[in-house]
Amino acid sequence: MRANPVVPEDIDAYIAAFPLQIQAVLQVMRTTIRQAAPEATEKISYRIPTFVQHGNLVHFAAFTNHLGFYPGASAIAEFSDQLAAYPTSKGALQLPLSVDIPVALITAMTCFRVGENLARAGSKGRAGTPASPCRQDVAVPAQDGSGRRPGSSGHPHDS
Repeated sequence: MRANPVVPEDIDAYIAAFPLQIQAVLQVMRTTIRQAAPEATEKISYRIPTFVQHGNLVHFAAFTNHLGFYPGASAIAEFSDQLAAYPTSKGALQLPLSVDIPVALITAMTCFRVGENLARAGSKGRAGTPASPCRQDVAVPAQDGSGRRPGSSGHPHDS
């Protein structure tokens, strides 16, 4: 997918710019992150959906053949054993559109990042920082209710 020269104003606009099948996948990712980090706020950063809580937590984005998930280098290193089946780089995970979103893994990685950011915020003397509001028990069903991530339509977004 080519980069959109227009920066979307929010995550809803980002998702709406894609075909319906890709929108469904993006909504599953968004819901998974939202339920794992309920205190996080949403914004667009680097032209992609971003969740923020005491700094950036995670980002995600759609591409021609994969969904990118960007939890940062520390999370990729921490979960490296569980990521062996997926292409990764220093701070990124590629989830092929041909496979289901690993909801438990995305949840765990998001929770890990929440913990890191809260620990960093606490070490800077911010009072009232909770230990971790992150939910480890979240299971997010796919949009179609089958428990599987909606498949790709085979028509990549070209705008």
